[in-house]
Amino acid sequence: MAYTIEDDIAAYRAMRVDLETRFMGKWVLFHECKFFGAYDSFDEAAGEAVRAFGRGPYLIQQVGAPPLTLPASVMFQSTGG
Repeated sequence: MAYTIEDDIAAYRAMRVDLETRFMGKWVLFHECKFFGAYDSFDEAAGEAVRAFGRGPYLIQQVGAPPLTLPASVMFQSTGG
């Protein structure tokens, strides 16, 4: 089974209580179900994500913020070709 952004969302949810205790208001980065860090701004998290992982997918979420519903065009991942 291929890795998807939903896997990162599930990893975030599994760690949510701990993240809210330690990093409330910070932006966290998940990739392949692993927590990679907490950042003061979205731009910092996004810069690290692109540097470390390229195009993604990865999850950048503000701790304590309500979950966002993304349009399908943002979630779309090309399989190549």
